[in-house]
Amino acid sequence: MPAEHEHDYFAFEHQEPPPPPEADEVERPEGEDDLKLFDPVLDALKTVQDPEIPVNLVELGLIYELLVKKGGIVFVEMTLTTPSCPVAQSMPDEVKKAVSGVEGVGDVRVKLVWTPPWTQDRMSEEAKLTLGLM
Repeated sequence: MPAEHEHDYFAFEHQEPPPPPEADEVERPEGEDDLKLFDPVLDALKTVQDPEIPVNLVELGLIYELLVKKGGIVFVEMTLTTPSCPVAQSMPDEVKKAVSGVEGVGDVRVKLVWTPPWTQDRMSEEAKLTLGLM
């Protein structure tokens, strides 16, 4: 393996505080999909990276569901690489901030879940190549 890929991004060396609970109170929006707004929202999600892994959340497979509804309502169901992830408290806010910046978006709802647990199988081929896993 080349030297630039020798870092194991998924070797969590110490136990962090317990993860935040899953956000059960986040309401899934109803209504008609907004297909014109979907791609700009997805592009905004691709600007958010885990600070310890040089790949965006979409390519890492951390976005489990994305709903974009008419009226600018966006619902993102996401997870993190591990419940003890150091950014567990702040990452949903980063996602909300990125999506809120899309013109036409007025209401962003981010639900953090731990089930199903994330695995490296959820990563795109591009992410695996970037991290030297292929």
